[in-house]
Amino acid sequence: MMRKYIYLIAAIVVLILAIVLLTGKKSTENNLKPRIHVVEKGTIVNTVTATGTVEPIDQVEVGTQVSGVIERIYTDYNERVKKGQLIARIDESSLKARLLQAKASLASAQNELDYQTKNFRRIKMLFEKEMVSETEYDEALYRYNNAKASVESLQSEVEQAEVNLSYARIYSPIDGVVLSRSVEEGQTVAASFNTPTLFLIARDLTRMQVEADVDEADIGQVETGQKVTFTVDAFPDTEFTGEVTQVRLEPVIESNVVTYTVIIDAPNPDFKLKPGLTASVTIITNEAKDVTVVPAAALRFSPAENSPGSMALSSGGGNHSSMPEALPETGEDRVWVWKDGHLHPVIVNTGIEDGVWCEIKSGVLPGDSVVTGIDRPDNLPGRTFRSPFMPGPPGRDKKED
Repeated sequence: MMRKYIYLIAAIVVLILAIVLLTGKKSTENNLKPRIHVVEKGTIVNTVTATGTVEPIDQVEVGTQVSGVIERIYTDYNERVKKGQLIARIDESSLKARLLQAKASLASAQNELDYQTKNFRRIKMLFEKEMVSETEYDEALYRYNNAKASVESLQSEVEQAEVNLSYARIYSPIDGVVLSRSVEEGQTVAASFNTPTLFLIARDLTRMQVEADVDEADIGQVETGQKVTFTVDAFPDTEFTGEVTQVRLEPVIESNVVTYTVIIDAPNPDFKLKPGLTASVTIITNEAKDVTVVPAAALRFSPAENSPGSMALSSGGGNHSSMPEALPETGEDRVWVWKDGHLHPVIVNTGIEDGVWCEIKSGVLPGDSVVTGIDRPDNLPGRTFRSPFMPGPPGRDKKED
């Protein structure tokens, strides 16, 4: 008898649980709540991000075209210099010696030219009177021409020696600030093959530029004139602004990664930006201000993915339910508007999108309620509820039947 009572009680408990589960499932599926967003005005911005380096817009490497020992340096790091200001001097003793030697050689050649000129005139006069042979005349002319060519050559050497002597004094080519100094007094510089850099001078530090490396996948969106914001590690809480002034066509390939250099004008009135700072750049490629916007999720939402006839949505408090209208597939963008407890499909004309928000040019207005998804009640114990709008796993319906 005791066993019969136990079996009877167990059967009653199982029956009660089955009734509760079936009732809970039906109640849950018939009271799914739409996730509603009220349409409003907003701003959508499309951007491209990159990293770059802050550099002066105009900087000049100052070098020397003659070899020698640095005798004096008249400027230092961070000092302002004027165009034409003497900033360094190379020892002039050897250059002056070469100039004196060239002048001496020129003087000797000039004496030789004077002698050959007089000799040629005498021979020419005798040759015209047929008192000397043509051979003697030709020889005198030859010596005269050689002496003349020698003088011209040595004149060139003297001029070059004078120019080299002038190169011993190094002047600033622009007004600016000395960014670097690569030599010390007493140091020997050699200009045999290339011009060694002694100073780096920036023209104007109140106007800087950012050289940003933009990935090849994003470079098609970047154009001159676009607005830019960027930050540097030195001032993480300060946002600097600029403008794209140049998109260089030459690709930069490093480790099989292709980037393009984008030049960004960056005003620097307070001298916060320093040459060489790393900048995190955001280029605004498209922007729509004060436009009608909806969540991008509203465009992806589709309650008819399974079967329109199986849906029942609750507006929140009452038993009012909605059966969505059928809408043929046209390939156009649409949203579902919640109005008077019913779902209504609306074709919309979209603009730019940033992945979260989408611009709506026509179709819905601020104040309309669009559906972005479905909110389900808490699951009952031991039971996982699914949206009736989504198809279940293959074979599941047969098992539940």
